[in-house]
Amino acid sequence: MGIFTRICNAAKASGSSTPSELVPTATVLIVGAGSTGLALAQGLRKAGIPCVVVEKQSGLDSHSRDWNMGLHWGASALRSLMTEDMWARIQTVQVDPSQPTAPKDALNFMNGQSGETMAVIPVQNFYRLRRRKLRGLLSEGLDIRYGKNLRAIKYSSDGKRVKATFQDGSTMSARLIVGTDGARSTLRQLVLGPKSGAIRRLPFSATFVQARFKPDQARYLRKFHPLYIAGINPAGFFSFFGMHDAPDPDHPEQWTFFFYISWPSSLEEQDETASWSNAERLKQVKEFAKSFTDPFRSAFEWLEDDHPVWYMGLTDFDPGADGHRWDSHGGRVTVAGDAAHAMTYQRGQGLNHSVTDAAKLTEAVKMFVSEKKSQQAAIAAYEEEMITRAGGEVRLSTVNTEMLHNWAKVLQSPVLTSGMKPPSDS
Repeated sequence: MGIFTRICNAAKASGSSTPSELVPTATVLIVGAGSTGLALAQGLRKAGIPCVVVEKQSGLDSHSRDWNMGLHWGASALRSLMTEDMWARIQTVQVDPSQPTAPKDALNFMNGQSGETMAVIPVQNFYRLRRRKLRGLLSEGLDIRYGKNLRAIKYSSDGKRVKATFQDGSTMSARLIVGTDGARSTLRQLVLGPKSGAIRRLPFSATFVQARFKPDQARYLRKFHPLYIAGINPAGFFSFFGMHDAPDPDHPEQWTFFFYISWPSSLEEQDETASWSNAERLKQVKEFAKSFTDPFRSAFEWLEDDHPVWYMGLTDFDPGADGHRWDSHGGRVTVAGDAAHAMTYQRGQGLNHSVTDAAKLTEAVKMFVSEKKSQQAAIAAYEEEMITRAGGEVRLSTVNTEMLHNWAKVLQSPVLTSGMKPPSDS
């Protein structure tokens, strides 16, 4: 039973019922139950450090939308945060649990128009993980409170604690609050202000699809690669096509594929089309797909005209940019994952940096809890390393996105010249 649960039970036993009367306390309060926050919580739990995770949604599965993520050089960091029993089940959260992770693998980049292979990017231990399943695995044994939408934070005058206040009026105090609440982080905007803490919009957009197909169609689409393939189109488009869920390798009608097309799109165009319907988004991306070869062309062509899609403009947040350095108030507040460094996804780095944040922040907390370092020094060291490492990747990934959509510069793009290695190895 976690510390939060014990306090909640005590409050109920004493007759307290209003949200404002419930004031739980923990060493670390994690705001956001995404992959980063849950991985951090597992690392702290493994170290015996009390923590509570709060999440604004009503549950882990409250959103119908799901996606998958690539884990490669960050795998050792994630493993360090999990128990051996939990890591032994990592295969169960793969997009296709029947496909073992190869020690040496490659991501193929093809000319999206001609089908010619442009590059074969080597990658070791390339896991393709379903976000929903990963979160389910990482949530085991944790103290998670749902429906907690952060409203404000306040620092104690003695320099030792920080209190979070939520939209329902309840509060919680901790020695450290960590924002892992995503690219549009509320905590980041609280510590930096709404302007400096805002996400930066980029002149690129993408439309995503998840779909099942008839058995013969599914087998045909998967023959290009059992898990993933990328297409760079000379017309200025980029596409990724891959498996999202293959519960039974012998039943292709049950396979769910995940694919998208991204393209240059000015902020003015994004604003002008903000009210477009699903049908308009689908019609647009189907038209883009006509300039592609297979598997991209057929995958979009075979969609019904009312098939659901989701659209988004690309964004980033560079923690190393001017005006983006927050005050940790003596090491009492910090951010991690997308909340700290939202990045574009064509180089496949996001999850790797996020779980690395979680591992390094776990070590920082252990340092100040054991009094080997002051809290301020431990968090400052974490932030300095994270900002250098992940901030560099934000900038590199944005340059990569720009180049992948510019045929004259494609061959100089970071993903084709340096692969998917972290910036320090590129």
